[in-house]
Amino acid sequence: MHLLSLSKAASTLACAAALWAMALPSTAQVPPSATEAKAYQGLHRAAWRGDLPELRRLLAQPGGASLESRDAYGRTPLHVATYARQREAIRLLAQAGASLNAFENDRYDAVTIASVADDTKTLAVLLELGASAGQTTSRYDGTALIAAAHLGHDEIVRQLIAAKAPLDHVNNLHWTALIESIVLGDGGPRHQRTLAQLVDAGANLQLADREGRTPLQLASARGYTEMVNKLKAAGAR
Repeated sequence: MHLLSLSKAASTLACAAALWAMALPSTAQVPPSATEAKAYQGLHRAAWRGDLPELRRLLAQPGGASLESRDAYGRTPLHVATYARQREAIRLLAQAGASLNAFENDRYDAVTIASVADDTKTLAVLLELGASAGQTTSRYDGTALIAAAHLGHDEIVRQLIAAKAPLDHVNNLHWTALIESIVLGDGGPRHQRTLAQLVDAGANLQLADREGRTPLQLASARGYTEMVNKLKAAGAR
């Protein structure tokens, strides 16, 4: 009886740990707070506000302002402009030589920031300017595509696939974008479209999680009928 109780306790703890781990990726990014934004100066202030005349003035100064200067969380002016959806500011900073692929303290780049925000317009600008869709990002060693698939941002997923994001990258939770669209999704229309796009693009249907469960097995266990049907149809080809 004592061993059974220990087993149940261990199982409960394991489930709690899994739920905790699954909840983290969507909340890991830290946008500038109102207090931080109010305190910004120089390029960070102009980028956050989308103040293009001030950006031009600062960039034209002898010696130039530091394009890669960091706030307390390691955000560059381009990161800040991305959070604020200031697309013309992003263009100006990029034209001046700002890195499109820099990481902030939690190893998020502008592409992943826009992807998590479901900001299709800003992502389009970043990709047009040459930002990479394939960087390994975050404490989870993931990608922008994995983050977008997790959240069911189906249009973002389409953009990233078109930009040649790696379809089968495995993060340190041992999940791919395809797996995250199932295990961290709700089985609804947006996650269904996300999974369908990944499947149609050629994502590996046999890559499994740590327990050896394939996407089809994971979708079946959750009763996600539409996903199961899509995976079965793709597997039959």
